[in-house]
Amino acid sequence: MGAVRPEPGGVAFRGGLQVLYDANLRLRTATRVLLRLGEFHAREFDQLRRRAGRLAFETCIAPGRAVRISVTCSRSRLRHTGAVAERVHLAIADRLGAEVPVAGAEDSDHQLVLVRLVHDRCVVSLDASGALLHQRGWRKAGGKAPLRETLAAALLLASGWDAASPLADPFCGSGTIPIEAALLARKLAPGRGRRFACMDWPGFDAAVATRLLAEAETAALASGPAIRGTDRDAGAIDAARANAEAAGVGSDVAFAQRTISDFEPPPGTGWIVCNPPYGVRLRGGGDLRDLHARFGDVLRRRCPGWRVALLCADPRLLRASQLPLEPRASWRNGGLKVEVFTGMVPGAA
Repeated sequence: MGAVRPEPGGVAFRGGLQVLYDANLRLRTATRVLLRLGEFHAREFDQLRRRAGRLAFETCIAPGRAVRISVTCSRSRLRHTGAVAERVHLAIADRLGAEVPVAGAEDSDHQLVLVRLVHDRCVVSLDASGALLHQRGWRKAGGKAPLRETLAAALLLASGWDAASPLADPFCGSGTIPIEAALLARKLAPGRGRRFACMDWPGFDAAVATRLLAEAETAALASGPAIRGTDRDAGAIDAARANAEAAGVGSDVAFAQRTISDFEPPPGTGWIVCNPPYGVRLRGGGDLRDLHARFGDVLRRRCPGWRVALLCADPRLLRASQLPLEPRASWRNGGLKVEVFTGMVPGAA
């Protein structure tokens, strides 16, 4: 893989088909992997069709496969997204020398083509992933507003967890954070057992993909550290257990129904990583400040010396916990800006 370069909304890197396959298989925090097919200037629709027609669409789109074209335009002379999509669709047909079906709303078997026009610079990319990468395939049951698997993985990485020490989530819901922690600790590839869009490309090399999957399975560990997930909702705990079994880590995570006041960490010292409620009010009218105050009190009494990482959209709630937490990273979750706060529970001997 070539050097990784941050870009708005993601990162860019260079590599061959092996890197493309491996990225889909192993990346834990990516939403999708895109192949940048090419870029060029275009200020007229005829110019757009002609220059797009020079791109090697035949390497990624098999004859007769439907396509869906997604267009964004910003500060460019060509602003009509529908007209841009039409010209790119015609360019693909020109390049393939055949009609190209347009994917319908219910058509799941299609190739997504992304076109981005900024300052008259047109970038054409093809989705190599298909279903978004947070859809690992293990979520059989969900709680209320479950955390995306990719965001849970990002929280774990931002926490600094060493993937060897005990870990606990006292607000585990349907188990996303503990399950992703178990997958990370055991080095289980998040994309194992999945099919990706690039597997339908004409140049797909099944032998390379099979080898990479075998290497990933060989690198996996048989067991991991103690991981515990608790939640006050019995239904959420049932869902978490079902999800953990589907993910292949049912024996790696201990789930139990507990209120925050009854929380007990695993033996030893480790990490508390969680996504506590940060809405306006809890069901039943309880004030979230009270919940965070109890959370901080329980950690100070039962987890001195443990590290903490939590996701929160309202830093004012953190003051109620009286824990020494500092902002570490920020993302958007469901359109809401959330931040990762990390620190250490005081009181260690």
